[in-house]
Amino acid sequence: MSIIPPHHRPLQQFFRSGPMPCPYLPGRVERKLFTRLSGPYAAEVNSTLSRAGFRRSHDIVYRPVCPTCSACVPVRIAVDQFEPTRSQKRVLRANEDLRLGQAPANATSEQYRLFATYQASRHGDSDMARMAMADFAAMIDEGRADTSLVEARDAGGKLIACMLTDRLGDGWSAVYSFYDAAQEKRSLGTYMILGLIARARAEGLPYVYLGYWIAQSRKMAYKARFRPLEALGRDGWYRVPDGEMP
Repeated sequence: MSIIPPHHRPLQQFFRSGPMPCPYLPGRVERKLFTRLSGPYAAEVNSTLSRAGFRRSHDIVYRPVCPTCSACVPVRIAVDQFEPTRSQKRVLRANEDLRLGQAPANATSEQYRLFATYQASRHGDSDMARMAMADFAAMIDEGRADTSLVEARDAGGKLIACMLTDRLGDGWSAVYSFYDAAQEKRSLGTYMILGLIARARAEGLPYVYLGYWIAQSRKMAYKARFRPLEALGRDGWYRVPDGEMP
């Protein structure tokens, strides 16, 4: 009689990147601790590492380990106590004509056109602005970890905003969003996060993960507007007092 050995989960291998220019703070150098997502445990690994302050990009989950800098602070929204500000309520009213829907994580030409227009408008000098359709498809398709897309469409069915999201064990992760930057009055970036908060609340999930907040980066300032906000410090996650950031 043969004996079938018990199943063992493979060990997760981690790597450290070499020094690279920091994409957020000029003149600084970053290094990352990272691992690859693959196989049947991808969603579980992504969820566990997100709670430890990691962030996903494609099939890589990473966290900065810069020896002389700790500016990147992982943050998440505490959904159960979240109340929109007056400004955020105006955003919701301004977008009452939109329809939010969830779509599979499959890249489409419609999404790519919106993505390319957004990059050209907001980040024209970045590497992402040079992404072709194949590169965009890789961003959507690679490293799936219970991943889906949230789409916002107007009354005519036109796609005007999109967010790549991961379902975690304790919430949703806002991986990346892009939208029609010409419709500035709608504040579509804020609207998409508010939609994700509403989804988490409806599903009884306590958190929406926003990635890293950096005090010196204007691009990250919007994250501080969602309260209550929690940050990950040396002793674990803690509630950030109103009016303060870590």
